[in-house]
Amino acid sequence: MSTTNSTNTAALFKQFSVKSLTLKNKTVMAPMTRAFSPNNVPTTDVAAYYRRRAEGNVGLIITEGTFISHKAANGYENVPAIYGDDALAGWKHVVDEVHAAGGKIAPQLWHVGSVRKLGVGPDKDVPAYSPSGLFKPGAENGVAMTQTDIDEVVASFAQAALDAKNIGFDAIEVHGAHGYLVDQFFWQGTNQRDDKYGGSLENRTRFGVEIVQAIRAAVGEDFTIIFRFSQWKQQDYSAKLCQTPEELERFLSLLSDAGVDVFHASTRRFWVSEFEGSALNLAGWTKKLTNKPVITVGNVGLDADFIGEGNKDLSGTSNPTGIDELLERLGNNEFDLVAIGRALLVDPDWVNKIAVNAIEEINPFTKKSLMSLS
Repeated sequence: MSTTNSTNTAALFKQFSVKSLTLKNKTVMAPMTRAFSPNNVPTTDVAAYYRRRAEGNVGLIITEGTFISHKAANGYENVPAIYGDDALAGWKHVVDEVHAAGGKIAPQLWHVGSVRKLGVGPDKDVPAYSPSGLFKPGAENGVAMTQTDIDEVVASFAQAALDAKNIGFDAIEVHGAHGYLVDQFFWQGTNQRDDKYGGSLENRTRFGVEIVQAIRAAVGEDFTIIFRFSQWKQQDYSAKLCQTPEELERFLSLLSDAGVDVFHASTRRFWVSEFEGSALNLAGWTKKLTNKPVITVGNVGLDADFIGEGNKDLSGTSNPTGIDELLERLGNNEFDLVAIGRALLVDPDWVNKIAVNAIEEINPFTKKSLMSLS
């Protein structure tokens, strides 16, 4: 089993600050959908789940995707909403529990776009909404959005961010990745529009820019906005928004200028280089091009994918592993924060165990652990 040189973990446990958000270390809980919120309301069990990670010394918790108030935002049963009195009260309890344990927490604001299927609540008769009515190239699902639809979604994101701030969240994250609505505007494969939201990279980025601008206007200058983006899509793991560093710079600069404070560069494996000729991953390139704080993510602390070419039936085991390469990259200032997903899902005390080099005590990730999501 791999080990980690504990003397090198110091960089991971330094304080980090951006605007009003101050974290005790550089670890982040990655957002992971759980579907444990009946009637779309986070329960006391959800609060306890997040509190355990705060007690485990995670610097910042980013919640599972929580859908905004637009009528077509949700795509899955039993995932939490972030609108309405009951859901907001549930989230307020989550926030209070995390804060009581000394943690910081941000909700991930989510609209699934064309991933949605008819029959999913709260309104089961609402179709999917997306830039061009496409789930992926050549595959239609739902309806293409009008300007009125776009304006409604932008306003819904802004309201969700304001509500999150008002109930005590420490920051917000916009889900602009993985082939959901915001990313569907970015991706040429699903954006075939011929208006100001389609065509050029700048036009395809406009929807995301308008969301960030509206959130910034709603929450003020000092509240931290995180933006998650990815090259890959759930519809196509090999997809790329940006083929070159120059394209990536054009894309990121628009979002940065709109008001993004922290970029969350989602990759499936953090050690994979993004562009030929450089060892930098997507997070490394993002920091180099924007000089904004960046979160890296992707198979941190585990030795194998759980969903992927070699594990399509979700039946395998991923074992704990060392994080020496991650620490080296962090020490080289390639990125600022490290998001941990599955490893932290199955072991709320992962951060504390890494701190004392107790890798042999970290729980493995299995199909059984996925079902329990403790």
